Amino acid sequence: MALSSLENTARGSFKETKVEDGFFVLTFQNEEDHLQTLERDIDNNFIQFHYCIKGSSEFVFNNGAYRLQIAEENSLLLYNPQRDLPIHLDVNPKSWLVSILVSIKKFHGLFSQEADYITFLSEDNKDKKYYKDGKISPSMAIALNQLINYNLNASIKTLYFKGKALELLSLYFNRSEEADIEQCPFLEDETNVIKIRKAKDIIIARMAEPPTLQELSEEIGLSLKKLKEGFKQIYGDTVYSFLFDYKMEVARKLLEAGNHNVNEVGLKVGYSASSHFIAAFKKKYGTTPKKYLMALG
Repeated sequence: MALSSLENTARGSFKETKVEDGFFVLTFQNEEDHLQTLERDIDNNFIQFHYCIKGSSEFVFNNGAYRLQIAEENSLLLYNPQRDLPIHLDVNPKSWLVSILVSIKKFHGLFSQEADYITFLSEDNKDKKYYKDGKISPSMAIALNQLINYNLNASIKTLYFKGKALELLSLYFNRSEEADIEQCPFLEDETNVIKIRKAKDIIIARMAEPPTLQELSEEIGLSLKKLKEGFKQIYGDTVYSFLFDYKMEVARKLLEAGNHNVNEVGLKVGYSASSHFIAAFKKKYGTTPKKYLMALG
């Protein structure tokens, strides 16, 4: 079920602000003396961050088969890639809530420029549902209350809410070093993507004398297994096949530029023997460097 506009099926309704595609802020204040129910469709591509500023509420799943409470000054992170987690929330009297809904791709994009590649390393996580509760820090409480009590010009509301939502996510993941490093299974992925991107940059920079796979894995701080698997899934090839194709492309461009002879080009891309370079070039392009140049005329 796609993330769609709110359908009011109960007494309460969220105030909803779409800050950009795949990124929403919901606020709700139950000032009544009776329980109110909120419902909101959300599909399984979204991570949900819920903050209870005041009072308490209860999430209801599977038509009441499972309930999850969120108490005052507590937060709750919900994510389940295997099934939709629509919001069905019983909000107790005098309770205030703020929720941030962010698509998994948008979420990864906040931490890494490699957002499109993130799923590659999530074999361990892609089927893992994730529920985590935590305390609202004083810094978070300030930002949350600013969202609830927003009274600035309507024209800047989206910008303001986006800034506060990003601030809240920053504070959520700004855990101390001794805190549980497994706070979120997805953040490790971002780090690993960056490491593999670094591996690619290293072999390109040193293509004439590339490190061994073991040396490369040690240099980037990633296990050999994760380096091999991750590189293949990001770049579609093994490390050395990728490097071979890259070297041949560089060689082809150098030959076309006409500033170097065949031997010099071979040396620049890491072949001390021109016969080895000629054989490699022929393997890639089906012709020798010399014949390739002649064909260019």
